[in-house]
This record gives sequence, structure tokens and C-alpha cells, in this order.
Amino acid sequence: MASTSNVESLDDVRRRANHDLLVRCGREEKSYRCEVCSKQFSELGNLTSHIRTHTGEKPYRCEECSRQFSQLSSLKKHMRTHTGEKPYRCEECSRQFSQLGDLKKHMRTHTGEKPYKCEECSRQFSRQSHLKTHMRTHTGEKPYRCEECSRQFSLLGDLKKHMRTHTGEKPYRCEECSKQFSRLDNLKTHMRTHTGEKSYKCEKCSRHFRTMSQLKNHIKTHTGEKLYRCDECSRQFRTPSHLKSHLWTHTGEKPYRCEECSKQFSQQSHLKTHMRTHTGEKPHKCEDCSRQFSQLSHLKRHMQTHTGEKPYMCEECSRQFSQLGGLKSHMLTHTGEKPYRCEECSRQFSKLGDLKRHMQTHKSEKPLMG
Repeated sequence: MASTSNVESLDDVRRRANHDLLVRCGREEKSYRCEVCSKQFSELGNLTSHIRTHTGEKPYRCEECSRQFSQLSSLKKHMRTHTGEKPYRCEECSRQFSQLGDLKKHMRTHTGEKPYKCEECSRQFSRQSHLKTHMRTHTGEKPYRCEECSRQFSLLGDLKKHMRTHTGEKPYRCEECSKQFSRLDNLKTHMRTHTGEKSYKCEKCSRHFRTMSQLKNHIKTHTGEKLYRCDECSRQFRTPSHLKSHLWTHTGEKPYRCEECSKQFSQQSHLKTHMRTHTGEKPHKCEDCSRQFSQLSHLKRHMQTHTGEKPYMCEECSRQFSQLGGLKSHMLTHTGEKPYRCEECSRQFSKLGDLKRHMQTHKSEKPLMG
């Protein structure tokens, strides 16, 4: 039976194999050459490290997480993920990095260098990973798949955002009102309701908007584009939300309910306007006399008292009126219609004001009690 001292350990076998491989590599004119791939090195240590790319040997082990590396320099770089050390500093903005490669990539944000070019559309990128991601717009590749609903995405970030529709996670919180959001861009858009910032400008009329979608919808008021059509009445709308609100006029649905009086509305804007009857808010102010109104339409009607504008004209006698209601009342003088009826004596009137004045005659006729 052989003694234990004669038994060759696994480390001994590995060392001997590496030594044999080095011997086979040979030495020519002080140059060390790898027999596997013919790459040459000036120092034996560099050849030794290189050979591990062929053998797969990883002798350097991280004490923190047990991850192993083939080269000592790779272990040293990895250790910075545990220590937080960032020895590479940008001279332009003082930002620091743990890896030299990350600093080099960052420097392109200052120099504008974009060395990676798309062969399909010639678009250029500062990072190879950005080019790789961009190429999926040409190939249609969607490597990231949702385990819940099997929907696929070209970007890992898009998959992560999508997963929140299943988990309900809302990691982004507004510091002003504590409202939470599942996406950072939604939080940024929301913050503009507090700051009043309107970054998106219409080139046609210089009007500003908080979101790109609002600007896009507004631009359709200039182009007249109406892509969304009601199947019930063929009326067309600029946005899907406007079509959706319109459809409720056919179904009778009123999903927006006032918490104060339980009155319901088919459109959110109508509920918002109605709420001012409870809050007393009058956001629309006349620049001429400072009178304030709860609705924009009321302000527009009022402005006609200053401008003298009378856009509503009677087809029968050409008389003009500043308000539509005035024209409608006037038209009754031509039709003879008397829609307002006294409940006491059944007498009828063409104007509501005439009925109200008439009702006073009945109040004076009633004897006093007691």
C-alpha cells in the first residue's frame, strides 16, 4: 500500500500540468509563446496568467462573496464593489468611478465621442451596450419575457417597469403630497403640477404644456387631425380619451361622482367644473373689470359686455345678441311659442322672467293667515 506522502494532490497535478504547458510553450528570443493560440508575451508571469484563459483555472478568491477570478488584478477591481473605493476621477465634473473603463465611457459625455455606429441606419452611440440595445429596433428581438403574462420586451428596464403592473409596486413618491407612482417619468410629470413647469412649447402658437402628450394633442387643433371615430354617430375626435368620454353620451354612463352631493357626470372636466359650486373657486378673471367666474364659458359671455360683440343673429329679423340664450328667447317672439306655464292659473309666457313677474300677482292675492 502506498504511503500518503507519495499520493499526488489535486493542486500538485494542476501545478504540474501548468508547468508542462509552460515548457511546451518554449522560449524564443526572450519571448514566451502560448502553444494553444500562439499569442506571445515578454514576461513569464503574463504567459502564466494568459494560460488560465485556456485552462479555466481561477485561483484568486474573494473573501467577502467567494467569487473566483483567474487574475489578481480582476480580484482587486472586484473588491471595490465591497469597499466602495472609487480611485478614478473625472477632471471635468469630479465624478468618481471604481473602474477605469467606466471613467473612459463617462468621458464621452463630455467629449461627445460616439465610436459605435449602427450599420443599418448610421446612428452612433457612445457605448457598445447602447448600440446592442438599439439594434433590437431593427431585428425586433425581445429577449425579456414577463413570467406572469408572457409579454416580451426589448429592454430589461421596460420589463421591470411592466412587472409593477402585476405587483402593484409604486417605488417613486412625491415629496410634496406623498402620492406614489410605479414609474419615475410619471413622478416627474406629476411634479410639474406643483412647480407649474411647462417644458413643452407649441411652435405654432407658443403655448406651453406640462407633458409631451398634451402638446401632441394640442398640435391637432392646428392640423385639424381627428383619427378617432365614434361608431355610433361617426363623430371624430383628436384623442382616445375624448372619444371615450363621448361614448358615454350614447351609453348614459356617468362614472364621475361628486363626493359632496353625489351628482354624477359623464366627463371628469364636468365634475371639476361642478366642484366649484361647492368650493366657491372662480379661477377665470376678467382683465377689464376684475370680475371672476367659475367657468371659462361664463367669462367669455361676460367679455362681450366690454367688447360689444353680438355674434348671435336672428335669421328672421337680423337682430343680433351677445348671448345664445338671448337669441333663443327672442326667437319665441317669431314662433309664438310660450314654454313657461303658471301652475296657479295655467297662463303661459314666452320668457321665464315674465312668468316670475306674473307669479308675484298670485302672492299678493293670497289672504294673510292668523
